[in-house]
Amino acid sequence: MYRVERVLNHNTVIVIKADSSQEYLMMGKGVGFGRKVSERIEKRPEDSLYSLQEITTRGEAKNLVKSISPICLELADIALNEAEKCFGRTDRSALFPLADHLEFAIGRIQKNEQISNPLTNDIRVIFHNEYKVAQCLEPLILEKLNVKINEHETGYIALHIHSAIDSERVEQSMQTAQAVRDCITLVEQETEKIIAVNSLAYNRLMNHVRYMVARVLKGEKLKVSMNDYMEQKFPLAFETATRICDGISSSLKRPLDEIEIGYLAMHIERVADDERES
Repeated sequence: MYRVERVLNHNTVIVIKADSSQEYLMMGKGVGFGRKVSERIEKRPEDSLYSLQEITTRGEAKNLVKSISPICLELADIALNEAEKCFGRTDRSALFPLADHLEFAIGRIQKNEQISNPLTNDIRVIFHNEYKVAQCLEPLILEKLNVKINEHETGYIALHIHSAIDSERVEQSMQTAQAVRDCITLVEQETEKIIAVNSLAYNRLMNHVRYMVARVLKGEKLKVSMNDYMEQKFPLAFETATRICDGISSSLKRPLDEIEIGYLAMHIERVADDERES
């Protein structure tokens, strides 16, 4: 049983749990309609419940709620529900930073301060399913707020969705996308050819760099070194891989195991070979 502390709108209320005195955000269609402060209500199966005791990267949830419009909280809840359908699980505490981001982004667009992101195409490929979930908000934001968001804003929302399913901070997801972009750019310079984002060559390299970054962040290491072989057999690819690994280590501010160089060089040589044959 819960007691209504504050009604934010027809679909969102702040409640206090009777047996613990803890505050929660309860969201669901019509959950706040006609409700009065101190009224007792039950959570329905279709309602979402978020603890306001959460400490997020954006601050304390109970403080964030005060500065976020109920509609942005609803939009974030819809996105997390869609993510749960797609991925089967989500970290529900992601609601607050996602809603806070939506509040800021929508306000920025309303002031005609549209942003661009050079990594949007990479985000769309690296976090493909997350991007598809984020797209569900595009028509809803237009319908409810008369605001049209562009692909760059959708890309940022996709990073928040990824954070909710993979416990990876948005900043880390951006670092992954940047590492992939830096790697692709260097390979393009070496081969003097553009690698299409939707190509098999891009996807092979992208997946390797993505999991390499994940290993660095988790402190995991590969066991077998290919460095001597790759350095002797494919020195150009090895040199390129060394520069990329140095850049990734610097960007992440974490040491990168030297064994990674040989494996990255192998993928770079494979991509370069594909490009030479095309």
